[in-house]
Amino acid sequence: MLIDFVRLLRPKEWVKNGFVIAPLFFTPDAVNWKNSLSVFLGTALFCLASSAIYVLNDISDCDGDRLHPVKKSRPIASGAVQTGHAAVLGALVGATALIGGCLLSAKFGLYVLSYLLLNAGYSLGLKKIAILDILLIGLGFVIRIFAGSVLIGATPSPWIIIATGLVSLFLAAGKRRDDLARELDVSHRSSLDGYSVAFLDTLIAIILGTLVVSYLMYTTSEEVMDRINSRYLYVTSAFVIAGIFRYLQLVMVFGKSGAPTDIVVGDRFILLTLLGWLLAFGYLIYG
Repeated sequence: MLIDFVRLLRPKEWVKNGFVIAPLFFTPDAVNWKNSLSVFLGTALFCLASSAIYVLNDISDCDGDRLHPVKKSRPIASGAVQTGHAAVLGALVGATALIGGCLLSAKFGLYVLSYLLLNAGYSLGLKKIAILDILLIGLGFVIRIFAGSVLIGATPSPWIIIATGLVSLFLAAGKRRDDLARELDVSHRSSLDGYSVAFLDTLIAIILGTLVVSYLMYTTSEEVMDRINSRYLYVTSAFVIAGIFRYLQLVMVFGKSGAPTDIVVGDRFILLTLLGWLLAFGYLIYG
């Protein structure tokens, strides 16, 4: 039962809360022990907040999840965890995240509250509206960026907000495409009636194309190069482009269906591009 409760919290998805760390990573002048500790605690609290939402989502989606070839094994859908017990667990971790966030910083607590309210609305009905559903997912990631920025006393740059929004839209569109590729219908997710594989493939291509252009503009911006004190940030775009090309190849050539996070974590080529990007970017701004 303990394992089922842990599964219910979806710790594998906590990697998404790394966006809380992004403002500190991209602001070398703000890196110190105090800020690092605050961001670490803030990221942990967002992990709890996101787990609370996952529990709520699983409760509201349990009937539809039973029709999904993979999600039917989730703790609530499979019957391993009773709905009442799941609700208590979700309330506890959500309250811990909110109280901890307010104790860490009043403004940070407001962002945690905003994230919880936004995603509660999403889980309880807004996810049924096509296009709005993926836009709300994107907004949840942007909230993480603002929350991380508050912890280090910085204002997030337009570049990081745009990039975060585009990456999160890509993740959301990829999840919808995965549902359609598994031949699921509105009985699993109401918003699927407003999507098709062709539409989502086009949407993903537009999002990733815009992401590449935005990243190139970011790495060649005079303001950014002066602030980071490096004229070679554009070199890191090679890793971004290679990773995007590989993802599109996996999905559109090899027909690999799955949530984007599963594809990224499970593909060695993409993992190497991520590692290369981190090492190259880290060297250029901290070396």
